[in-house]
Amino acid sequence: MDRSKLQQGEYVAMVGGLVLLAALFLSWYQVDHLGQLHGTEGGFSGWQAHTLMRWPLLLGALAPFILAYIIARDHALSWPRGEMTAVVSVAAFGLVAYHAFIAKPGDPRSLVHLRYGIFIALLGTMLMFAGSALRSSDVERKRKPPGTI
Repeated sequence: MDRSKLQQGEYVAMVGGLVLLAALFLSWYQVDHLGQLHGTEGGFSGWQAHTLMRWPLLLGALAPFILAYIIARDHALSWPRGEMTAVVSVAAFGLVAYHAFIAKPGDPRSLVHLRYGIFIALLGTMLMFAGSALRSSDVERKRKPPGTI
C-alpha cells in the first residue's frame, strides 16, 4: 500500500466524509412545543430523525476512504477513479437537501426548524464531491474512433 499515490483530492474527499459522519450525530432539527417527531419534541440529530436514511449516509461517508484505498493499492478500475465517489456524494447531497428543504420530518412541518448539523452535513457532501471531482479530472479518458459505442 503506497500512500504517496494519494493526491490533494483524496484528502479533501476524506475530510468531507469525516465531516458528513460527524454531522450525522449533530443537531439537525428542533421541534417546537406543539410539534412532534417520532412522538416527542425537542432537538434531534440526523441519526435520530432518519431511521432509514442514516444507513445510506453512513455508507456515503465511507466512499472517499474506499477510493483512497483503491488508489493506494493501485487497483484497476473500469471507470475513472473518483467518478463513483462523486456520484455517491451527489446522491448524499440530494438526500440531505431533500430532507432539509422539501420534506422535513415531523408533524406539523411548520414547527420543525433546521439546526446547524444539517448544514454541516451539506458542507461535508460538497467537500466529498470537490475532492472526488479533482481526482476524476486527473484521469484522461480513452478516445474511441468515430462510429463506435
